[in-house]
Amino acid sequence: MALDWTHGRLNSLGFAKPPSETRVVVAMSGGVDSSVVAAQLAEEGYDVVGVTLQLYDHGAALAKKGACCAGRDIHDARRVAEDMGFPHYVLDYENVFKDAVIDEFADSYLGGATPVPCIRCNERVKFKDLLETAKDLDADCMATGHYIQRKVGEHGAELHSAADANRDQSYFLFSTTPAQLEYLRFPLGHLASKAETRALAAKYGLSVADKPDSQDICFVPNGDYASVIEKLRPGAGEPGDIVDMDGNVLGKHDGVIHYTIGQRRGLGVGGLSAPLYVVKLDVDKKHVIVGPKEALATRKIPVREINWLGDAPFDSQDEWHVGVKVRSTRAPAGAIIRPISATEAEVELLTPEEGVSPGQACVFYDDGSSRIFGGGWIWRGY
Repeated sequence: MALDWTHGRLNSLGFAKPPSETRVVVAMSGGVDSSVVAAQLAEEGYDVVGVTLQLYDHGAALAKKGACCAGRDIHDARRVAEDMGFPHYVLDYENVFKDAVIDEFADSYLGGATPVPCIRCNERVKFKDLLETAKDLDADCMATGHYIQRKVGEHGAELHSAADANRDQSYFLFSTTPAQLEYLRFPLGHLASKAETRALAAKYGLSVADKPDSQDICFVPNGDYASVIEKLRPGAGEPGDIVDMDGNVLGKHDGVIHYTIGQRRGLGVGGLSAPLYVVKLDVDKKHVIVGPKEALATRKIPVREINWLGDAPFDSQDEWHVGVKVRSTRAPAGAIIRPISATEAEVELLTPEEGVSPGQACVFYDDGSSRIFGGGWIWRGY
């Protein structure tokens, strides 16, 4: 058998050595996806080390269902490791998570943006600090339960959408760098459905086989962003005026943090002939600006902090013709990217989209394949 490995044969993780000599750190959230990854790799004979991050107050988390990295989830991850016979560690990342994710989330909302903290968590915690921890443990790679594919192309590792479009998490992983991509593995990305994952969990006898998927942002109970922000930033909910696009006062509000671009319900402005939508938030004036639906249409989007995963340098040509997503739930739409620098660009949508908001991600897709070319952050409106 040894001759096979020394003559270029690769194991399922892409290394020219037996699984038993390949150490892989599995980022375990306690959910079914990462548990299946760990169990599968352990069964294949890899030297598996499970690591779970404690990201926020353990005591408060115990009472919170449907969120990742809570107390119950740590227990579930530990149990899977015990059942499958590999070591498991819990690392306290509360301070890192607060500094890198929660504080920016609160400040972004206060600035009138609509942040996506799950992307920042992957970028600044899981694929940065945890990845470095995996290297400190002498792991050959780190595996996660994300639904996305890593393929090796002519120029190295490439990021591709998951086989199951309904589970694809590429929007949340666009900021994965080429260096990180070389080290990461995503064993579930090729599966056709979540049902296949649950079937594997049942096959391995995992206690989490029927565990529900997490739904909320882990530190935001019941999706109530405003209450979390007010707790983090007392006095954040300052009242102000709801105004139309000409500046006429239509009503009052209890704080800009209660509103997002594109919102229609709960404006508290009645008696008008046509429905109104939030089209802009002016934090300095404490104004919630409303207008007709057509005022939401956006064609040009300024994007910065771009992470480019194409083969040629981002600013090596004047235009890139791609598909882009400005929300995780939307399919990629045709666009032209015009680089301003290596990390900044103007994105022109071929068909205007509604509800584009600063703080959201703009992710780039190859029109002719499943490949992701990276993306950046929408940072202001025109």
